[in-house]
Amino acid sequence: MGIEIERKFLLASDDWRGAAHEVVSMVQGYLNDLHAVDSGTMNASVRVRIEGEQARLNIKSRELGASRQEFDYLIPMDDARALLALCVGGVIDKRRHLVQHAGHLWEVDEFLGENAGLVVAEIELDREDESFEHPVWLGVEATHAVRYYNLALASRPYSQWDEAERLATDIKER
Repeated sequence: MGIEIERKFLLASDDWRGAAHEVVSMVQGYLNDLHAVDSGTMNASVRVRIEGEQARLNIKSRELGASRQEFDYLIPMDDARALLALCVGGVIDKRRHLVQHAGHLWEVDEFLGENAGLVVAEIELDREDESFEHPVWLGVEATHAVRYYNLALASRPYSQWDEAERLATDIKER
């Protein structure tokens, strides 16, 4: 078991594009939905993801915030395809752009399909209080905003958000 410490941000500009050194296509779905996790019926999200030429089964504990328990396993590609067919909610389709900045790897997810138009950046840290340099293209932090979690996007995609949700006026500035 590992502990994932991850912070999520919206973007202030597209300046990250020139620094991206790799792009990976991903498709993922969930075997449970946001309601099951939020209600406490389930204590973890269960995700299947095809990432380039690999497939993974991932389980994350339901804590809100930067730190969560994470279990991640390689699985056969045929199993991943079969599991994706069993997923509830929509399937998340995205391109992950990898960007190195000041000693940290940023994962910039550009969503497609029903979540097209949404772009978020994530950074994984060793400690919750670890300091890191904020790139100029980084916008407001969305780590604690549930609607930006992939599990939530599978249940209620970005295309269904109203104007206020898209403007992110309820998220604190960094």
